[in-house]
Amino acid sequence: MSVKGKIILITGGCGDIGRAVTRKLAEQGGTVVVCDRMDEREAMDRIAQLHLPNKQWLYINCDVTDRSQVDAMIAEIYKRFGKLDVACSNAGIVEGIAFLDYDEEKWKRILDVNLTGCFHVGQSAARTMVERNQPGQIIFTTSWVSDVPWPEITPYCVSKAGLKMLMKGMARELTRKGIRVNAISPGIVNAGMARHQYDTDPAYRARADKVIPMGFMQPLESVAEAFLYLCSDAAAYTTGSTLLVDGGCSLFQFD
Repeated sequence: MSVKGKIILITGGCGDIGRAVTRKLAEQGGTVVVCDRMDEREAMDRIAQLHLPNKQWLYINCDVTDRSQVDAMIAEIYKRFGKLDVACSNAGIVEGIAFLDYDEEKWKRILDVNLTGCFHVGQSAARTMVERNQPGQIIFTTSWVSDVPWPEITPYCVSKAGLKMLMKGMARELTRKGIRVNAISPGIVNAGMARHQYDTDPAYRARADKVIPMGFMQPLESVAEAFLYLCSDAAAYTTGSTLLVDGGCSLFQFD
């Protein structure tokens, strides 16, 4: 599953999942454009920890909720590399709050980043691919909770469900134009907020232990492998699909 010679964008690239994906794609020959909105010094430190060859990555600071920044980022990629093979829209946020306690500001912020941000990245990348008559692919990071609600993250679940349909709608309209659109749906990943809650909240830990048939939280490597597959030519006939890699979390629990 080589991605040698491919130019691949990943938003939210300095997070745990983003860095794991970046390392995996670079190891297999891809050039990865890492997008994030954090301070550039911190971003560079995080990327440096991956020990990537200098010619296989580029960092661009970009807030995906700002369309002008997204358009500028896509333009910069084409200016530097002349193409964009895959745009992975991975940036996302989540807050664990009971539904009755969510305020309007937090609701809007989650939808702005998780759903509208993906719309910005997907549309901007696809428009440029079509304008330049270059085939490409858009990949969204959804979640198993797009289909199965998880307590205290309802806005997140809603955003991921909307993202799944955004992917399907784009695939329906764009595939004949040479743009394939797919999604990856991880489970309870051993990183970030899920890892923190698992380590600090006994109720969350008990709930997670019950819902994961595999018996352990999802390794970052398995998420990165899913991205590698979709980015590679092995998935060349795949569009409008969600690659579910959740360790069985979405299966109905009988006990």
